[in-house]
Order: sequence, then structure tokens, then C-alpha cells
Amino acid sequence: MPAHASSKVAAIISRPNRDEVARLLPGLLSWLREHGYKVIVDPETSAYAEGQEVWPRNTMASQPLALLIVLGGDGTLLSAARATAAIDVPLLGVNLGTLGFLTDVPLQSLYSMLESIEQGKAPIERRSLMECQLLRGEVVRGSYLVFNDAVVNKTALARLNDYDLFVDRVFVSSYRADGMIVATPTGSTAYSLSAGGPVLTPTVKAFVVTPVAPHSLTHRPLVVPDSVEIEILLRNAEVAYLSLDGQPGLDLRDGDRVRCRKSEHHVNLLRTGSDFFNALRTKLKWGERQV
Repeated sequence: MPAHASSKVAAIISRPNRDEVARLLPGLLSWLREHGYKVIVDPETSAYAEGQEVWPRNTMASQPLALLIVLGGDGTLLSAARATAAIDVPLLGVNLGTLGFLTDVPLQSLYSMLESIEQGKAPIERRSLMECQLLRGEVVRGSYLVFNDAVVNKTALARLNDYDLFVDRVFVSSYRADGMIVATPTGSTAYSLSAGGPVLTPTVKAFVVTPVAPHSLTHRPLVVPDSVEIEILLRNAEVAYLSLDGQPGLDLRDGDRVRCRKSEHHVNLLRTGSDFFNALRTKLKWGERQV
């Protein structure tokens, strides 16, 4: 390690129980120390990093982080992004999963990416976040940062629920459906896509509202500017849940409202420089041009 004291803080967040993390960490920790970083890790990483300073994910935003390295899949990166959104730290997602829309850095490219970061040459992509509130009457029961999507849904065996959609307090339509999805551009390739929603390029200034298995065939996904406020009112509900970025659902009651708007925070993703459409071709198996 250089003789000067570490002036930068790097955090490492890992997907638990992955053999790749155990193999990768010694070399990664050495590289970071040699380049003047103080390193902190989350409890999942600490199992493979004896002696490192351990911080729970939800407290890492209190540190002056210069870099956050995520070892895992997109789910791990979503967790890291929500935990540190308030400080806008650059996130480097190293793909230990399969699909990897967000964690697009393969293991073999890790150190070349780190060198690019040190030289200030690594591309950074700024991604939108949503702030979603759960309202019961006029009482805000919870406020949440969302990177991918907010989903109001029923259980598999429950009957269809009714949902009223409002944009900037203006009534749009009533839906009878399994559920409703409000997705960011990043989240447009997640649950919304499987429910028939459009693919939004990651930096477009929009949100998409996608009904899940609507009773009416005329109901289609709706793309709106990200400057608006979206509200979903739950009506005639038998059983319903609010799920945020795929996390376990929060119980909803009839008459509850979910209100979503663009957050003042955002996520800075360090990218390899490969274009989004190449990711669609490789991750979603879109067809190559015929020659």
C-alpha cells in the first residue's frame, strides 16, 4: 500500500454464498489497498474478508464513498443502489449471475475497469429512481426509493382487483386486472416486459404503467413523462400487496393508494461502454441482422 494514508473509501457488497466471491476477494482487496482505498464490506462479504471493517448495507451511505463494488447479479445491485442512493456514489456491478442487465462487467474485465476508473475514463450512466409512497387515507404509511418498479398485485388464487389510475391527479382509467406495474426505464426490461410492456432506453425521461393480465383487451401499457405524479387507487380488493424492486410484498387494504414520482436522487452506474441494444441482443436473444 502507498505510504500516504488512504483518502478514498470503497465499499464491497456481495451476493451471499457464492464461491466466486471467495476466490475474487483477496486480489480485489489487494488492488484497492494498493491504490489508496480504505475498504469496508457488508456482512455478506465479511464471511470471505476476515479483518475487514463491516458495515450493514443500510448504513453505508453515512460513509464518504468514492466507489461501490457489487459482486453478484442484478438483485444485489438493486439492493446496493437503494441503500446508497442518497450519496450518488458510482456503482460498479460485477456479474456473478446470469442475465445481468445492470451488472454488466464480467469477471475477466474487472481489473481493466478498475484501471479505467482510476484514470477517470470509465463511462458513467445516470439512471432515474422513483420515490413511491403508500397512503392509507391521508396518512403516508411508508416512503420508498425504487430503482426498477413498484407493483400492486394479488395472490395467484385471489379474484381480480380494481385499480383507478391517475396522472397528475387527473383520472386516466379504471382497470380490472391481476395487478399494476409502475416501472422506471431501467425496470422496463424486468416484470413490465414480461407483462407486455415496452422496452425503454435507460436514459429516456419517462415511466411506464403496465397492467398485468387486464380483463379488458383494450387496456395497454402507458408511457408518461417522468415529470408527472402517478397514483394507483386500489378498489374492491380481496387480497393485494405492494412489491418494490421484487422485494417481499407489503399488505394493502381496500382504498389504499400508491403514489410514484421521480426521485431527486439517481444511480450512477459504471459501464463497460457496450451499447444497450447489444445488451438486448445478447441478454434477450434478439435476432442479429441477416447478411
